[in-house]
Amino acid sequence: MQAPPAPLLLVLDGNSLLHRAYHAASTEPLWDPAGRPVWALKGLVSYIARAAAHLRPDAVMVGFDCPDHSARKADYPEYKAHRAEKPVDLASQIVDAPQLLQATGICTVVPPSYEADDVLASGAEHARRHGWRSVLMTSDRDAFALIDQSTSVLRVRNGGFDEAVLVDPAGLADLCGVEPWQYRDFAALRGDPSDNLRGVHHFGSTTAARLLAAFGSVEAAFAAIDRGDGQTVRDVVGERATEQLGTPAMRENVARNRRIMRMRTDLPLPELDTARLPLDLAHMRRVLSARGINLGPSLWAITGGAPPPSRDQRHQDTRPWMVRPRRRGRYDPIPGQLTLF
Repeated sequence: MQAPPAPLLLVLDGNSLLHRAYHAASTEPLWDPAGRPVWALKGLVSYIARAAAHLRPDAVMVGFDCPDHSARKADYPEYKAHRAEKPVDLASQIVDAPQLLQATGICTVVPPSYEADDVLASGAEHARRHGWRSVLMTSDRDAFALIDQSTSVLRVRNGGFDEAVLVDPAGLADLCGVEPWQYRDFAALRGDPSDNLRGVHHFGSTTAARLLAAFGSVEAAFAAIDRGDGQTVRDVVGERATEQLGTPAMRENVARNRRIMRMRTDLPLPELDTARLPLDLAHMRRVLSARGINLGPSLWAITGGAPPPSRDQRHQDTRPWMVRPRRRGRYDPIPGQLTLF
């Protein structure tokens, strides 16, 4: 008899998903009885509910960025320094989100000095250490570095949940041309303009993937250049990219990016049993209704209910999609939880 699958922890990037919900084209502004904006909050709860309905997790945890201090900005003051101030109605919902989710009973983590990304990384490690599997839900590609045989990433893209893809190790190789353990080098070479992290000149995704396919790591490519095997690197990425890779300034960019992109896996987190589902439906609805958020049947997977027949039929073969290897540009639907790993 086949052993049952290990329990599943769903960890969500609260800041990332709030931004997605705030800017969603289909979202209409919504205010609570006190006149406070709540449409991004409603979208965040809907993301949690829809992900739970598709993945059927045993526990849910939501992480948020620390609002008061950033260890990464302390290390590199230019980190995210180019970003414009958030709209007031978005900023207020980001402030309100952790308290609202905690009030509903959803396990919520706001780590001092660190970010939701670090909660994802620590959550994945926490689950692995206890023999659980995990799915990390975010719109941030940096989470791809956390993928392994027990951890997948549910990435939300433009278009919301209906365009989300579930990426496992084979799927990442198909999407990016690298293995999960290479992803931080891949991102460090390419850079991340959204975080104000400059990469190496003449290195885009394709060039970075070619270099890592040939050398395994950026350190191995540096070593080849330093011992005079620059021609070998040139054969892989070309003359101009090799020249840039050999400069002290570009090597410093890579070292800085790798340092800033490294996610903490050792944050103190609540015990998994405190994040377990189901939650109390009546209580959740009261808390949400007090903020002008009216959700009912969509919360069934969080609160231990049965799926509405019409909803189950309508979505049984729809997204999120599992990225499969050797089928670039095509996605296979997830037929059920057992196919996640």
